[in-house]
Amino acid sequence: MLAPIFALAGPAPKAGAVLAVLLAACALVAGDPRRRALAMSGALVLAPVLLVADIWHSPQLATVRHHPAAAAVAALVALGALSALAALMARRPFVLPLLALAALPFRVPIQVGGTTSNLLVPLYLVVAAGALAAIAPALRAGGGAAGGSEERPAWSPGWLERLLALSVVLYGVQATYSSDFDKALQQIAFFLVPFALLFVLLAQVEWTPRLLRACLGVVVGLALAFSAIGFVEYATKHIFLNPKLIASNDLHAYFRVNSVFFDPNIYGRFLVIAMLAVAAVLLHARRGQAVGAAAAVLAVLWGGLVLTLSQSSLGALLVGLATLAVLQWGARRTLLPALAVVAVGAALVLATPHTFGVNLHNVDASSSGRSTLVRGGGDLFAARPLTGYGSGSFEREYARREHPANPDATTASHTIPITVAAEQGAIGLLAYLALLAAALARLLRGAAASPARAAVAAAFIALLFHTLVYAAFLEDPLTWTLLGIGTALAAAARAAAPATSSPALRAAARARSGASAAPAAR
Repeated sequence: MLAPIFALAGPAPKAGAVLAVLLAACALVAGDPRRRALAMSGALVLAPVLLVADIWHSPQLATVRHHPAAAAVAALVALGALSALAALMARRPFVLPLLALAALPFRVPIQVGGTTSNLLVPLYLVVAAGALAAIAPALRAGGGAAGGSEERPAWSPGWLERLLALSVVLYGVQATYSSDFDKALQQIAFFLVPFALLFVLLAQVEWTPRLLRACLGVVVGLALAFSAIGFVEYATKHIFLNPKLIASNDLHAYFRVNSVFFDPNIYGRFLVIAMLAVAAVLLHARRGQAVGAAAAVLAVLWGGLVLTLSQSSLGALLVGLATLAVLQWGARRTLLPALAVVAVGAALVLATPHTFGVNLHNVDASSSGRSTLVRGGGDLFAARPLTGYGSGSFEREYARREHPANPDATTASHTIPITVAAEQGAIGLLAYLALLAAALARLLRGAAASPARAAVAAAFIALLFHTLVYAAFLEDPLTWTLLGIGTALAAAARAAAPATSSPALRAAARARSGASAAPAAR
């Protein structure tokens, strides 16, 4: 009975993918809460349909296929649980950000298209419940008040939201001519659409100091727990997840850990975000007890990060710390110490290159083959410079052109601009660069005045560096989470600015912009 619904074929998946990204884009840019709620509703319904259709024949859904009645009952129970969680979020708005941050690291392996993808199922449930909690009151309010001129919108999209929407729509449209549409569809249904809704939800949260402290506690608590698991892995020389890493550890003298993550680099990325948040607090701490606690936490997390042997994560941490230093003390006072650290690091690498896994005579070996991937991606871009080969096509096109010895190991260029250029051409690359400019402008402007905003800005820049030497930008929920939180904090700072200025300036600000001067994030 369910098979005709989910076993989509022909042009339906492509049309569904384009419609899904259009709905997500509308949710990002809609200024009217009712229109935003309608777009979120459509995306919330369509994305799971595309997702289930894509994994319909996977072993995980065998029970659903063979026992549709039981599956329908389970679906009703799940909807009831989602509705209860949504009701809780509607009454207690702080539950959404707390659960979203708590769910960020946890992935569930699901077989898709012959390969296993690690999907953020807990986060999807949180996003769905949060969207339900936001949609119902917006539709009720929109239906009851025609004018609503006296009410300010909770959140007003700007250039960042427009460019996020453009990037999402471009990805969906360029998926229609991709040589690997299934991969692009997975990116859309599993990542872009739900994470766009996550951004919209987080951008409207009122991030009070109490909520920020609670969220910091969640992130740091998780990071400490994951580090403890990593220490156990290192002590026992036993990896809990990731068979590829287990095989790699068996072949080398060193031993990498990944805690509960499926990749040591993703584990390292999460630890870096937590460390930068703690470092931002440490820079603004005034009490000795707080300084000591922050230093102790950083020492533990540093130990966990070192055991990952993730060069990309270590580099991201340095970039994030440099950003915090610039925000705290200015570029001039930070430049010389930063150059000194780089010089010392370079000297150590040159003195003992094998200690750091560097082969001075073979750049490709030192980068684990990534330099070859970058050159191959550049060749793909040169072959189709305007439109690229289509979203999600890098792996297939690279294998077709370069004939690598191990095609299964090729998943991305590990340099996001190269992947974007090869798949989406100059059109996608320009949209990507414009998005970065808007994101940095949003997060950095005025960030020095707030430890929370400084932490978000430093974490985003560290994440950006990580994407340049590893992978995953808009496919990573951390990107959307940081942008959503940063957007809400920036809006709150703009709203508070007139209140802290003189009465004359406040009157001038009201006269210039009225009720829409700087909407507070709610």
